[in-house]
Amino acid sequence: MRLIVSPLPQVERLLAEHRPSHLATLASPGTEPAFEAEHRLDLRFNDIAAPRQGLVAPSAEHVAALLAFAEGWTGARPMLIHCWAGVSRSTAAAYAIACARTAPGREAAWAARLRRAAPSATPNPLIVAHADRLLNRDGAMVRAVQAIGRGAETDWGDPFELDLTAEGGNRP
Repeated sequence: MRLIVSPLPQVERLLAEHRPSHLATLASPGTEPAFEAEHRLDLRFNDIAAPRQGLVAPSAEHVAALLAFAEGWTGARPMLIHCWAGVSRSTAAAYAIACARTAPGREAAWAARLRRAAPSATPNPLIVAHADRLLNRDGAMVRAVQAIGRGAETDWGDPFELDLTAEGGNRP
């Protein structure tokens, strides 16, 4: 049961190499990434940490759609999650899915695994906050992501994976 997280420029290669059954695109409104997968979710919102006029903030509805999409994933083949840079929206989505797949109390462990797998990961705080509320984690997800802090500076994140059945995270 593997989640693969990627920036946009690596998606085509990772689709060919890993043949994921599920593809989640988290892109800004007006962008046109057109990738195919058996099961596809296409969410459009800006990568912002707080609502701003003229931009679309990640909403509870966006995160609920992501979590519902992930519920339909058996894990027999990987799920690929991507955003523009592979640093904020996609890492927050992977973190939310990992937390949703495990019992409460594992939020800090998942945040630490995320940091080990992706030193540049800076999960979008609005996505994390919405997921925290939807999963009834009472702030544990928010606190865990705050504890790992901002990731290393980068223009593009490196693709990575989180294995939801084993410890550790590996680069694909």
